[in-house]
Amino acid sequence: MSKQNFVEVIDEILRKDARFDRDAYLFVREGLDFTVKMLKKNPQAPPVQRHVSGPELLDGLRKFALEQFGPMSKTVLQHWGVKQCEDFGDIVFNMVETGLLGKTEQDSRDDFKGGYDFDEAFVRPFEPAKPRAARHARATARSDRRHDAGLPTDSEKLSNGSN
Repeated sequence: MSKQNFVEVIDEILRKDARFDRDAYLFVREGLDFTVKMLKKNPQAPPVQRHVSGPELLDGLRKFALEQFGPMSKTVLQHWGVKQCEDFGDIVFNMVETGLLGKTEQDSRDDFKGGYDFDEAFVRPFEPAKPRAARHARATARSDRRHDAGLPTDSEKLSNGSN
C-alpha cells in the first residue's frame, strides 16, 4: 500500500473514531516495523517472516517510544490520545478492520489489556536514583524505632560485640 493510500485510510478511520491523533496511527505502523526488526535480531526467533503477537507489539512500541521520545514518551503518547495499552489495541484493530494490518484467529483486543503501566514504562526509566541521604535517613529512622522499642540499635550491637 502506498503512503498516500495509508494516509487516506487513516483519514477514513479518523472520521469514524477521532479518539487518537493521526500521528498515533503512524507511530503504531512504524513501531510495528521496529518490532519486526527487533524480533529478527532475536536468535531464538524463527528466521522467516512471522506474525507479531499483541504482547510482542506492546513491548516493541514501548521500546520504540523510549528510543524516539525518551523522557517525553508518555507526554507525546497522551497528546495523541494514547493513555494505556488498550488504546494501542484499539488503534491496531481500527487498522485491522480497514485492511491496513492483518490478524490471526487468535488475535483480539484483549491481547492489549493490562500490558504495562505507562508511568512504569515511560516515566520510571528516567527518574533519578534515590540519593544516599534518603537511604541514610531511612536507616536512621529504623534505628530510632528500634531504640524507642527498647531494642539495641545496629550501632549498639556492633559496639557491644553482640549479634
